[in-house]
Order: sequence, then C-alpha cells, then structure tokens
Amino acid sequence: MKGLEKWFAAGVIALLSAACTVGPKYVRPASPASPNFRESAPDSYKEMTGWKAGQPRDSIARGKWWEIFDDPDLNALEEQIDVNSQTLAQAEANYRGARAVVKTSRAGLFPQITTGPTLTESRTSGSRGNTGFQPKTVTDINIPFDATWEADVWGKVRKTIEANIETAQASAADIENVRLSLQAQLALDYFQLHGLDAQKQLLDTNVMGYQKALDLTNNRYTQGVASQIDVVQARTQLEQTRAQSTDTLVVRNQLEHAIAIIIGKPPSALTIPVKVLNTPPPPIPVGLPSQLLERRPDIAANERLVAAANSQVGVAQGAFYPDITLSAAGGIEGSSLVNLFTWPSRFWSLGSTLSYTLLDFGKRQGTLEQTQASYDSAVAVYRQNVLTAFQDVEDNLSTLRVLELEAGQQAAAVTAAERSLELANNQYQGGITAYLQVITAQAIALSNEVTAVELLTRRMTACVALVKAIGGDFNVSGLPTPQEVAPWKGVQKVAAKVPSAAP
Repeated sequence: MKGLEKWFAAGVIALLSAACTVGPKYVRPASPASPNFRESAPDSYKEMTGWKAGQPRDSIARGKWWEIFDDPDLNALEEQIDVNSQTLAQAEANYRGARAVVKTSRAGLFPQITTGPTLTESRTSGSRGNTGFQPKTVTDINIPFDATWEADVWGKVRKTIEANIETAQASAADIENVRLSLQAQLALDYFQLHGLDAQKQLLDTNVMGYQKALDLTNNRYTQGVASQIDVVQARTQLEQTRAQSTDTLVVRNQLEHAIAIIIGKPPSALTIPVKVLNTPPPPIPVGLPSQLLERRPDIAANERLVAAANSQVGVAQGAFYPDITLSAAGGIEGSSLVNLFTWPSRFWSLGSTLSYTLLDFGKRQGTLEQTQASYDSAVAVYRQNVLTAFQDVEDNLSTLRVLELEAGQQAAAVTAAERSLELANNQYQGGITAYLQVITAQAIALSNEVTAVELLTRRMTACVALVKAIGGDFNVSGLPTPQEVAPWKGVQKVAAKVPSAAP
C-alpha cells in the first residue's frame, strides 16, 4: 500500500501544480496608424447619393463584394471559385492539417497506455546431471498493460496546444486571404478583358471609317483630284488599324485562359462573351485606418502567428523546470487459460519520476533566445504588413482620384481630336490641304480614344484593387474560435487562455 500512497501523493501534487503555467502573457502588438487616410475619395464618390465615410461595409454586399459592379457574368464566374479552385482547395487542406496538429499536441495531456501480450512455451533439458531429473514443459501467458503520464505541471503541453490553435487560426485566415486574392484577380482579369473588347470595338469602328475614307480617296484618285500617294497613305492607315484590332485578341485570349484557371477549369472549357466596358467604377467607402486591422485577412493571419510565437516562448521557458512522470504497470499472468483469470494471477506496479536537467551547456537558453527572436520577427512582419495595408489603400485611393481627374481631361482631348479630324476632312475634300493632314488627325483622334478606354479600364481595376486593399467583406470576427478549431471539451480550459483573434 505504501507504493500506492506514493503514487497517489505524486498525482495530487501534479494536479495541484497544473494551474501553474509559465510564459509571457500575450498582448496584441501595437501597430502604427493614423486617424484618417491621407488620400480622400474621388469627387464623384462624394457626389453620389448614399456615400457615408467611415462605414466601409455599406456598399459591399456581405459575402459577395463583387456584386457592387452589377455584372451578372462577373457574379457567375466569382461563384465558381469556391467550387472548383484548386488553389483554394490547397489552402483548405493546409487548414485541416493545422487542426490535426492541434489534436496531436492535445494528446500530451493524457496518459499513454500500451500493451504487449505474450505467449511462451519452454522445455527444460533432461540432461541436468542429476539422476532421476525429468524434463519439464512450461507455458507462460502474459497480458500486461503499461501507462505513463507526464504531468503538465508548468504548462508546456498547454502552451504547445495554444500555439497550434493560434497557428490553425492563422491558417484559416490564409484561406480567406487566398479566396480574396483569387476573387480580386478574377475581377481584374475580367475588366481588363472587357477593356480590350472596348478597344477592339473602337478600332473596328475606325477600320470601317478608314475603309470609307480609302474608297473616297480611290474615287478622288480616279477622278484625278487626289494623288496615288493619298491612296497609299489611306490604305496604310486602314491596315495598321486593322492589325491593332487583331492584336488585342492576343492578350484577351490570355486573360480568358487565366480566368479559366482561377475557377478551376481548363482554358478550352471557358468562353467569355464579348462585352464592351463602358460604365465608371462604383463608389467604395473605405472607412478608417484602424478598421484595416479587422478587415484584412493577411493582417489577421500575421497577428495569429505572433500569438503562436508568444506561446512558443512559454514552451521554451517551461524547459527550465523539472518534469514529473507517473507510471503504472499491471496485468495478468498464468500458465494456462484455466488459471490466467484467477485473482492470484494479477500483478501491478506504480511509480513516479522527477527529472531535471542539471547541465546542458546553454541548450535550453539558446532555444529560449531563438523563440524570443522568432516572436520579435513575427511582430516585425505583422507591423510591416499593417504599414503595407495602409499603403495599398492610399495608393488605390490616389489612383482613383487622379484617374478620375485624368479621365475628364482625356474626354476633353477626345472631343478636340474629333473636331480636328472633322476639320481636316473638310479641308481635304475642299482641296485646301493634303491627305497627310487627314492621316495625322485620324491617328491623333484614335490615340486619344484608345487612351480614354484604357483610363476607364485602369479605373475599374483600381477599384477592384481598393476592394482587395480594404479586405473585401472579411472581418476578423469570422475566424474560427479555439473551440471550433479543436471541438472537444478539454479545449475549453486551454482556450480560456488563448487570446481572441478580435482586437
């Protein structure tokens, strides 16, 4: 009974000490932020009904931010990302793997029980040197059970579980970051593709106009009014513009293929109808800089990795304290099935071990310093990511504001170029100027019209980039809780010490 009493006493001591958890308490790192963004929204945003600064979710459909563009074809493509994207499937598999690591680490809270039944039969020798000695056959059946448990006195196992839960939460944020990146890339490719459709339509319209100009010049040449050089110049302008129109198909096809890959389809399985891009971008209220910490999935992932690195410091600090291991062995042993299950056949033993590393020549200290450095590195990455997020928003706000101003100026340039072309045509037909002046006016007008289309495309892509920069419709409160990462009753005690992902 004395052994049993020692076992019981050691177990009580371990359980009473289990509340002691070493390691630093986690505090979300401070990050640089300003009260407002430097760049203001474009003037057209402020003139629109419903503009509400500081309420970033007003104009973004919950869960489907791309619907703000009011494009059914875009909506249909975006919906396919969750269904078929292999990149997203990879991110989700990584999250499942992170959850499995939590299950692995939590096993350290419980005893490890093993068994190794044996059946042996042996025969003694009859030539033992003694007269009358008879050989004997002995059968032994042994069914043992061994249990060992390392008491988590200093919280090393619990800190490991915390770190793995926080890493899994970061993996969940990575899924949302991958999803947002795919959605944004699809929208970028989509608007660039239809921007090329608009360019091609513009070029094709000019091709028809240049064909009429060539016919007119041929008639004038036949009548002796125009020279042959006028005909050659008109044909050159026509063929050059026709080649430009054909060239737009190169990039358009590549963008169509890229969209197919994003939604998990072979390029041959997707055909996107021609649609001319002709509407300005919708308003995107961006809110306050501080809200980026809640809305960017990449920031949320970095913050969870900081928390995990903090927990790893606690694991390293726990190595400086002694380990208590409790062990038990027992089972039944007999010479046959007849006496195997009788009371005298039982055997057992109990024990406890206290182990402490007296000298490791700086190994534990080096490990601790390494985890502290990893924590500092994670904090730096987090803060840098916050700064980059602010830059992304400022860049795209600036781009939208400047491009809107430039689009107005370009519209005026297009109007002037078209008027110049009209005057040049009238003067040429009146015999006042050479056809070269018409060619020059045509080239200037076409160039300005193409620039106007390119500006509209850039405004649409900048709008998508701004949506991505503010996190789309993500919110950090949507990350899985510790209980959702590891759905078991015991996690509630551990999870109580796991910092929330929300600021």
